[in-house]
Amino acid sequence: MSDTDFSKEELILQAMRKTLTDVAKDTYTQPGLRHPLSQQTIANIRECLRLITARERELAEAAGRPSQARPRYVDEPPSEVVVQFDALNRKPAATDPDD
Repeated sequence: MSDTDFSKEELILQAMRKTLTDVAKDTYTQPGLRHPLSQQTIANIRECLRLITARERELAEAAGRPSQARPRYVDEPPSEVVVQFDALNRKPAATDPDD
């Protein structure tokens, strides 16, 4: 999908979500060290991300394109199966008619 497939509101929400997650990544602090953001600010960022996600879901459903995005664990089996067509096009090895 291109940017023209999304409404202005959806583009704004995407930019806000990206900015907030970048702030979270940029201010990540190792366990045991004092975080530069207050606990209230961290809670506010989480709440904003929750609201953004809920609104994005509402807009996508209203536009007839429900979100297929969901977290997937590394060890979770994929729901799709990829079939290699190259293997189907190969001719079987020639057999000797005398066998």
